[in-house]
Amino acid sequence: MNKQTTKVLLIAAATLIVGGAVGYWFGDITADSPAGQTAMPANEPLFYRNPMNPEITSPVPAKDSMGMAYIPVYADDQADSSPEGTVRIDPVTTQSIGVRVARSELRTLSRDVQTVGRVDYDEQSIARLHPKTEGWIEEQFIDTTGAEIQKGEILLSIYSPQLVSTQQEYVLALNNLETLSESPFEDVQRGAESLVATTLERLRLLDVPEHQIKDLEETREVKKQLHIHSPAKGVVISVGAREGQYVTPQTELYFIADLSRVWVYVDIFEEELPWVRVGDEAEMRVAAAPGTSFKGRLTYIYPYAERQTRTIKARLEFSNADLVLKPDMFTNIAIRANPVIDVVAVPSEAIVRSGLREKVFVSRGEGKFEPREVTIGVSSEGWTEIRDGLEPGEAVVVSAQFLIDSESKLREATSKMREINND
Repeated sequence: MNKQTTKVLLIAAATLIVGGAVGYWFGDITADSPAGQTAMPANEPLFYRNPMNPEITSPVPAKDSMGMAYIPVYADDQADSSPEGTVRIDPVTTQSIGVRVARSELRTLSRDVQTVGRVDYDEQSIARLHPKTEGWIEEQFIDTTGAEIQKGEILLSIYSPQLVSTQQEYVLALNNLETLSESPFEDVQRGAESLVATTLERLRLLDVPEHQIKDLEETREVKKQLHIHSPAKGVVISVGAREGQYVTPQTELYFIADLSRVWVYVDIFEEELPWVRVGDEAEMRVAAAPGTSFKGRLTYIYPYAERQTRTIKARLEFSNADLVLKPDMFTNIAIRANPVIDVVAVPSEAIVRSGLREKVFVSRGEGKFEPREVTIGVSSEGWTEIRDGLEPGEAVVVSAQFLIDSESKLREATSKMREINND
């Protein structure tokens, strides 16, 4: 066996195993057509080829050792100018294997991305309150989790030696300024004013409230206890200290969150990602509020995928004025993706996917089916966008295309082997 023959057999082996059964199907249907029906076109076949080995031919109809009928080869199969891999099937076989076609058309594709979500806090409305100095909690006004509070509301009072000494310094600075206000030396006056400003700034940095600073200026009486006020409106999620407890700047006194607006995290599958965009509207339902839907918007898509689930996390925001939505609730989400308008689309079942490329079979009339590589886009409701390779109105095969694909590959391999032999 020479090298050229070996090369021919190697090329044929990969394709004929898949295509052999299909070749048998085509050949068997042609040979055993019901009486009264024409199984072949009007033109006579040039010869018949073995479905398992295209190098074996016969001038008359025949069957191989396994009972597979030889496949007829016509003159137009040899001299046809159609693209490589084009398949020609007689009408009887086309009907028998259930070939159906549909036309590509301009469509508007839309889709609702269905997913589940988890309610969480709005990170931008969270406040974690720590004291600015060491001390003891003398009196606690808000001591329960879940309490709703307003911005500026008094939470507790604290005794701190540092706060007491800073008040004393401020009172001394005020008294000193009054004494030196009549001094003929400008530098002395400026020094007194600077000392007052410095001690006042220190009180503010230690979060001494303005009303107590004002009271200190008016009465010149140092307070043992100073108030700590809420920095924001919200709900107390946790209380980190109690009356009489010694606290430091490391102690978290309160965890406060504004629940009038919440974030909802969802997971989006990779194939759904082309549909979603920041700004898309979303509708949410929760078991705790049957019959009620919440309107929100997608605000952020995270720039990474989850390693375990292979999904992409996204964040939505919803209004929660009635506080119906609670953190860690599970929800059902429908993201209203923006539609793709006036794109060429075909029924999704028309796409033949090989892993490396996608193609469709275009009906050219007279039983001819041309393989056509296409670039696909999004899919929705049984239709797939064709971005390149197909024009509106072209007829594509939507059933039995895998049988046609196997025959197409077989004929393509046969053509290549003939080219090698001619060389």
